[in-house]
Amino acid sequence: MSLLTIILNILIPPLAVFLNHGLSGKFLISLLLTLVGWLPGVIYAFYVN
Repeated sequence: MSLLTIILNILIPPLAVFLNHGLSGKFLISLLLTLVGWLPGVIYAFYVN
């Protein structure tokens, strides 16, 4: 995991997932979790990436 990915995981979790996996189900889950709450989105982004 690169430093850029770590920073994006913290600041903008859906973007980090999108850059690694493209427009997929993982991206949509990350987007929904981030909309519900920032912390669940961050945790999921670290888990997926």
